[in-house]
Amino acid sequence: MKRLAIAAAGGVAAAAAWATIVEPRRLRVRRVDVEVEGWPAALDDLKIALVADLHAGAPHVDEKRVAQVVAAVNRARPDMVALLGDYIDPDVALGEPVAPEAVARQLGELEAPLGSFAVLGNHDWANDGDRVRHALREQLIDVLENDAASVQLAGEVLWIVGLADAREREPDLSTPFGLVPRSAPLIVLSHNPDLFPRLPARPLLTLAGHTHGAQVNLPIVREKVTPSRYGDRYAGGLARDGKRVMYVSRGIGTAGYPVRLRATPEIVMLRVHVAGSAR
Repeated sequence: MKRLAIAAAGGVAAAAAWATIVEPRRLRVRRVDVEVEGWPAALDDLKIALVADLHAGAPHVDEKRVAQVVAAVNRARPDMVALLGDYIDPDVALGEPVAPEAVARQLGELEAPLGSFAVLGNHDWANDGDRVRHALREQLIDVLENDAASVQLAGEVLWIVGLADAREREPDLSTPFGLVPRSAPLIVLSHNPDLFPRLPARPLLTLAGHTHGAQVNLPIVREKVTPSRYGDRYAGGLARDGKRVMYVSRGIGTAGYPVRLRATPEIVMLRVHVAGSAR
């Protein structure tokens, strides 16, 4: 009995060390292929890098860590970068504040021919959203808040809609979509994936973050700790609703406590394909 207790205590200690020291410092480049119905053939194989939830200021995310993320994205050579919010977070336990300008300066080094597009998250607005937004725009990053932008590639016009954060702001699910031609290919950036079921019923691709892969990805626990009204449904990965498709990045940093367990920090390299196309 005593040996079992010692072994159990050792296992708990090892898991705690992994979750607080090892796993939060790892970085995975996850490569994902996704098919979107109605996606134009000219944009087949579009490569989008997803960078979500840096939470700079947490013990494992300083300016150097952000630079490592940027370098990994640039090595992957995406066509476009989607920045999905929560760039700063001075409130993580044991953390130290990192200036928004320092984070933005690193993100300004991202390289993608179609550019970088960003939305802000709840932690940005809970601290100093206007300062974060200004810092990103100073680096020529297109910050979208209930707004739309477009880029051209291979003769097609691709639209990007960025929605306001669902917790700290007021997302407008009407006006920005009215700017986009009905038949146009469309990507939606939303920090919070809970907006997905409320989006217009049209073929589109949504990119989100916020939920961190549950951060502590254990049975029963993950449903309780995922910050979503839908439990762990949108904790991370691919979700579909009719013709609509969403990918939720598990993100880079941590919120609340600097732990990750079975939710390795990730950069997502998403390759978008025409539905049914051979790859």
